[in-house]
This record gives sequence, C-alpha cells and structure tokens, in this order.
Amino acid sequence: MALAVLLADQASKYWVLYDLHLPARGVVEILPVLNFAMVWNHGVTFGILAGDNATRLLIVVAGLAVVALSIWLWRAPRLTTSLAIGAIIGGATGNIISRLQYGAVVDFIDAHIGRYHWYVFNVADASIVCGVAVLIFDLRERPE
Repeated sequence: MALAVLLADQASKYWVLYDLHLPARGVVEILPVLNFAMVWNHGVTFGILAGDNATRLLIVVAGLAVVALSIWLWRAPRLTTSLAIGAIIGGATGNIISRLQYGAVVDFIDAHIGRYHWYVFNVADASIVCGVAVLIFDLRERPE
C-alpha cells in the first residue's frame, strides 16, 4: 500500500508539473466542483509553519513519523490496520520527497462548491487522511 500510494502521488505531481504545466497555467477547471490549482505549500495545512527552518523541521518530524509507523506496521494485527498505516507511510513519504525536491509540497486538487473551496491538497494528503480515518474506525472496532 505504501508503495502504491507513493507511486501514485509522485506520478500525479510529476504530471501536473511537467505534462499539464500547472505552475504556468495556475488553475484548470476539471468539473464544476473540481479544479486543478497550483499551490506550493511551504508549511503544513493552510500554510502553517512555513519557512526554511520549518521545512527542515517538517521533514525530520515526518521522517520520524514514518519510522514509528513502520514499527507499528510490522506489529499490526489486522490487514485493515496494515493497509491504513501503509497509506499514511506512502503519503508522508511522498510529501517528504516533495519538500526535499522542491522545498515545498505540490498541492493541486481543489474541490469546491461555487465559491466555497476546501483546502488544496494532493494524493499524499488524501491517502494520509483516509489512512487515519480507517485507523480510527479500525481501533474502535477492536475487541477489548
């Protein structure tokens, strides 16, 4: 799962940067509720913790999280837990690669209803959120 997410994330970022040329185009309407909009996220959600020192810190913290999650993955008792952790590891690794390669995370998926937009995200972000959601439900269903 981690490898599948990582490959999908990196391929989608490469495509929007070098095939779609999204940095030059800015915004491309895909559907009435979905755009591709180029955002270089130098921080975390909503640009919190943006800056050179913060970028290094975010890489280190994400790297430590990947190590901790890998240990949890090794000990995971259920397939759903393993898949969820794998999705989170793949997403975190994809965003680490972006920060190392570009100094920022490549965000481009812009879901919206009319003029109300959700934050712009990428495949890695979506995988992390879905992985965490599955972990929450998986842990709730675990018998005591």
